[in-house]
Amino acid sequence: MSVYQYEAKLINGEMIRLSEFEGKVLLIVNTASKCGFTVQYSELQQLYDRYSDKGFAVLGFPSNQFLGQEPGDEIEISSFCRLNYGVTFPLFAKIDVKGENAHPLFVYLAKNAPGMLGSKGIKWNFTKFLVDRNGNVIDRYSPQTKPMDIEEDIKKLLD
Repeated sequence: MSVYQYEAKLINGEMIRLSEFEGKVLLIVNTASKCGFTVQYSELQQLYDRYSDKGFAVLGFPSNQFLGQEPGDEIEISSFCRLNYGVTFPLFAKIDVKGENAHPLFVYLAKNAPGMLGSKGIKWNFTKFLVDRNGNVIDRYSPQTKPMDIEEDIKKLLD
């Protein structure tokens, strides 16, 4: 089992299999446009710019499950991210990341990289999951962890 077995809808409505990212190091993040951590889009984009040519990708999955902090539709989300943070990494359609309607990818990620005290649930926006080139979940980072603080872990997987 790996992240490659899943598929998701891109923000433009196109379905994509995550196997299209096979061989890349991935940072999978649940995002929101109206959150105190929204500024992390900037660092996520910096990492993507710095390492995408070395086999790295950021995958952003907007979710409105935490205090309604992603209220917009896909067009609004895409425009906001592009205009305010210059986001060019893949963004996906809005999904649930917890609960009975959680996207299967996030169920898999949470199960394979539990949070504090073994918690399987995703507690807030900008929870980050680092995935190696084989599709294995390597680590989970809290929303408070700035993307640039993950850079060394990304570089190790790229070497």
